[in-house]
Order: sequence, then C-alpha cells, then structure tokens
Amino acid sequence: MVIPKTADIVIIGGGVMGASTAYHLALRGQKNVVLLEKEDFFGRGASGRNAGGVRYQFATAVNIKLSLASLPMLESFPEETGQEIDYRKCGYLMFLTDEREVALFKQQVALQHRLGVMTEWLDGDEIRRRLPMMKLDDVIGGTFHQDDGLVDPNGIVMGYIQRARQLGVQTLTGAAVTDILVDHNRVRGVKTDLGAIATPIVINAAGPWVKLIGDMVALSIPVEPVRRQMLVTTPLPEIPETFPFVIDFHQSLYFHREGEGLLTGMSNKNETPGFNQQVDPDFELFMLEKVIQRLPMLETAGLASHWAGLYEITPDAHPIFGETPVDGFFIIGGFSGHGLMHGPVSGKLMAEIILDGFAKTVDVSMLDFARFQENRLIVEHNVI
Repeated sequence: MVIPKTADIVIIGGGVMGASTAYHLALRGQKNVVLLEKEDFFGRGASGRNAGGVRYQFATAVNIKLSLASLPMLESFPEETGQEIDYRKCGYLMFLTDEREVALFKQQVALQHRLGVMTEWLDGDEIRRRLPMMKLDDVIGGTFHQDDGLVDPNGIVMGYIQRARQLGVQTLTGAAVTDILVDHNRVRGVKTDLGAIATPIVINAAGPWVKLIGDMVALSIPVEPVRRQMLVTTPLPEIPETFPFVIDFHQSLYFHREGEGLLTGMSNKNETPGFNQQVDPDFELFMLEKVIQRLPMLETAGLASHWAGLYEITPDAHPIFGETPVDGFFIIGGFSGHGLMHGPVSGKLMAEIILDGFAKTVDVSMLDFARFQENRLIVEHNVI
C-alpha cells in the first residue's frame, strides 16, 4: 500500500466520526484528505461493536439538537450515499422504578417538547399494557418516542467511506499512527507504520483511543474507554414485531429485537476503564439473571452471539468538538455511547469548523476542549 507523502488534512480513525468527517469535508470541496484506520477494515472499533440504537430522548438541549439534525440525515442516508442502513423506527421505551428519576424525566420531556421532540409520558399501567410479556410491577412511569429506533452501524460507516472515496478522499486501512510531528506548537505531520505524511491539520477521531492520540502531542484529553457488552439470543417467536427498544433505566438494562431473537445488554457500573474488549463471562451471567427477572421467556432462549465494545466517556458525557491548544490539532470524540446516532451531523459540523471556523448547523461551541479546564461541564443524564 502506497501512503501519500503530503496531505492537506489527515483524519485519524475510520469509525463513524472519521468516515463522516472525511465525507463531509470532501462534499464541501476539500481536496487532499487522508483517512487513516489502524485496523484492517473500517468500522471494527467502537462503531462496529454497539447496539445500533438512535434516539431523540436526551436530557440536554445540545444533545437533543444533535439528534434533531442527525437522525433525519440517517433517514435520507440511502438516497445520499446509495447505502442501505435499515433504519427501523421501533421507538425507545424507557421505564423508571425510582421516584427520584420521575421528576427529572418529566423535566426532560418538557425540554424535549420545547425543542419539538414530542416524547410521550407513560404511567406504569400503560407501560405494563404495552409490555405484557415483561415483569414490571415496580415500574412507576416512563417515556416513549416513536421515531427512536435502530440502524445498521456498518452500513453507516461504509456508506460514508464509499462516498468519500468517490469524492477523492484517500482511505487507508492497516495504517496505525505512531506519532504526530509538532514544531513550535504547530502540527507538521503524522508518522504511521506505513510511512510519514506531512500535513498542517490532524483531526483526532480515534474514538476510545482518542486520548492515546492526544498523548502524542502532549495533550491530556479527558476521555476514558469503558467496556460494554451485549448478547443476541436464538429466535424468540413470542416477541412481537412491534416490540420497542426497551430500557430499564435504573439498571441500565436494555432489550430490542435483533432478527428473530432479542439483543440485550447492561452497563457494568463496576467496570474499570481500559481497552479490554473480551466478554466478561461472570458479568454476562449476572446480566442474564437481571434480564430473566424482567423477561422470563429468555430463560428458554439460547445464545446466538455475544461481544463487547468500548464507550468513550467524558466527565460530562458530552463530546468534544474542535480546536485544541496545539495549532492544527482538532478533536471529534468522547461521545459517551451516542456517537453512532450523532455521527452524521458531527462530521458535517467538523467540516464547518475546519472550513468556516465555526459550526453552523448546530451550535456546539459549548462542547469545546477548553470547557474541562474552565469548569463549564454540561452533564447528560440519559446515558445507558
């Protein structure tokens, strides 16, 4: 594989953020863009190891606005890129079992309504009527939005990669970045295990590895990789096709249809940060106990597949967009489990930041790198 000697922009990371950014830069007419992915295939990192959920239901205005801009882009994705992504609007139903969360979620629904997201508030009896196959005696209430749903993560990544190539982006796999060259606080190039590229602009879109790339320019990026794992069952014909993406919010436990079976996952609240992407069998057994308590029919199901992936967590569960104290070094990362759904608009925003000097489609100026030192954190409550 021949690596170019120079580039106007180098993007590190071939997941949804890097692919979307490359495509949107090229769409704006930017030439000589190079996208580097350390794996042998694109989208094998965090983008390819998630549950595929997309939603409007968030607790902060900026995340809601990102969804309002990004999810319609997913709806039109096949027309724009020629790639199908199987957007299924099954709806997200989040249910609550803790009284302290009820008032908070009602405030969130009010905020969502003010921004045009018409989430429904459901009482416990209505949720039990909608999910008669589940044990929900302790449910107090919850929320539902019919346009939340599921997409194919690999389709999104490959749709952007293919269109970016057609627009002239050089996309390289098996190209691990080993160092970033900086002179007088300005980016001069990148070193990879395939060779060096001279460039004035580097975009760090490395997902859970974004901090490791930051270390190369002596920049401490507050993003931690945290393992999340899930499994898919053998067919369960008893689960209706109308079954929504169900979230037991207090337990960070979720279910949705996956083919003829059910996908289920749960956040391990005792998980320590790290890059381990192996399934933890002990936690899987613990998760299955919780799953069967909620959905007893799963006790008879078999295991079709299971895997683990990494969230990229920031202290406030919001991403980082834009410039850093190192001239020419930009960040798009730290999406805290929300990257796939916000990937389309986020790549467009990065193209605006690079080419126009600021993001226009959605104001993400408050999600800058400097907010961590300046104590301007905006906490997202709805993290699963």
